[in-house]
Amino acid sequence: MSVRKLKPISPAQRFRVVNGFDAITTDKPEKSLLAPKKRRGGRNNTGKMTMRHVGGGHKKRYRLVDFKRNKFDVTAEVKTIEYDPNRTAFIALVEYTDGEKRYIIAQNGLQVGQTVVSGANVAPEVGNTLPLSAIPLGTIISCIELHPGRGANIARSAGAFAQLMARDGKYATVKLPSGETRMILVTCLATIGAISNSDHQLLVSGKAGRSRWLGRRPRTRPVAMNPVDHPMGGGEGRASGGHPRNRNGVPAKGYRTRSKTKASSKFIIERRKK
Repeated sequence: MSVRKLKPISPAQRFRVVNGFDAITTDKPEKSLLAPKKRRGGRNNTGKMTMRHVGGGHKKRYRLVDFKRNKFDVTAEVKTIEYDPNRTAFIALVEYTDGEKRYIIAQNGLQVGQTVVSGANVAPEVGNTLPLSAIPLGTIISCIELHPGRGANIARSAGAFAQLMARDGKYATVKLPSGETRMILVTCLATIGAISNSDHQLLVSGKAGRSRWLGRRPRTRPVAMNPVDHPMGGGEGRASGGHPRNRNGVPAKGYRTRSKTKASSKFIIERRKK
């Protein structure tokens, strides 16, 4: 994986840093695993805008990604590593020995021709999926389930990884990408290795138009608004806006909003570091 800095042939290109896409092996997705993705521009079913700064952008088709990895003890060969417009990580097309094809999130170091498998008795190698009870302590893992059988929902974005720290009874202790240490059931599945495309954080878009291609509309700074629109708006001249807070007046920058009685609090051993 690598990034490239472009020559400054225009003001926009001067600071632009693009992905080298060295890991990508094809630009044609598997047709049977595509689904339409309708754009709603941040509006709900009544047409009311419920999400600001969303809309426009290049047309996309959704790639059906297998987050459950529930085809146990059937080996699959990696056919391609592909770009996915719906996420920051790359995806891999795998073909199982029975002929079925699926997309999975590609781990860092996954190569075309490599075989991957999921199950309780498989080797802890990159791309393989095992329950937390079968993974050696200290292993770098990603695509972690929080509820058994519900599919991966932790550490799925580009470059993300967690670490298996300990096991005690029916719970495993995992250090999450946020820095939080949490207990997760040992029956939950996780995939060995960190997520691909770790260079994603180094990219520089270079111009406003590129944000628009990605479907991101401009965001107005709160201090530039009127008091009717935001607590930080208004004032004579260029006012600082006072203490940072959101539209509803809840303080930002470290104010704790988590409920004291939240059920999952008993599974969190250590909160993330600021």
